[in-house]
Amino acid sequence: MALATSHHCHLVGTACAAAAAPRVPPGFLRFGALRTPPPRICCSVNSANMLGASSMMADDAVPQPVVLIDQDSDRDATIVQLSFGDRLGALLDTMKALKDLGLDVTKGSVATDSSVTQTKFHIMRLGRKVEDPDMLETIRLTIINNLLQYHPESSEKLAMGEFFGIKAPEKKVDVEVATHVIVKDDGPKRSMLYIETADRPGLLLEVIKIITDVNCDVESAEIDTEGLVAKDKFHVSYRGAKLNSSLSQVLVNCLRYYLRRPETDEDSY
Repeated sequence: MALATSHHCHLVGTACAAAAAPRVPPGFLRFGALRTPPPRICCSVNSANMLGASSMMADDAVPQPVVLIDQDSDRDATIVQLSFGDRLGALLDTMKALKDLGLDVTKGSVATDSSVTQTKFHIMRLGRKVEDPDMLETIRLTIINNLLQYHPESSEKLAMGEFFGIKAPEKKVDVEVATHVIVKDDGPKRSMLYIETADRPGLLLEVIKIITDVNCDVESAEIDTEGLVAKDKFHVSYRGAKLNSSLSQVLVNCLRYYLRRPETDEDSY
């Protein structure tokens, strides 16, 4: 796969219980049903280059790592975008790690905007966009793990650095302050759910479980990890229509309750 280069160069109490799950209309993406990733298909590439085979900056300022998973921009593929200032190289090891998950990297590009280099991959599984939330979270954690392995200095800028890195972030995110949950209409047939909260492992699966437990469908998502904070967008619907005000409030309350209590057990909301 040729890597093109350009310069213009992206889840309260009894109130959370809902009615029986609705029938999913054809073509809708129903998250939450598959909890175990499909059998792994291993691929291999020759990769002598490390993820971080680029020059280290002379000063001590560590840029903010950004990992973006975009399900909206391409109808057929999942787009993964990664940036870490200008410190990233060819990312051949990242491509190999994605292939080892049974994924196909169909296209890649590198874009430079000021001092930030953004690398973008279009990935598919069995000829389709990746739709399984377990696999999407695996993709996110795999990319972050590679970043921590080859750029250990990123550890202090990532929430995952506390779990998997060599140096935990010195600054912690106040979950009460950082958590924001908003639902807005996005046309007559779907709503936009926006979540901003402190990042942690498994967050995507937790959020999607809550969404599906109130019988909403996730049609598409944009998963954005910016340093210590997760900023996620979900297009959601209920029986083929946008969420009404009552269901929106139930969903917001459930998510706020859970996200502000990271130590809460899985079923306690």
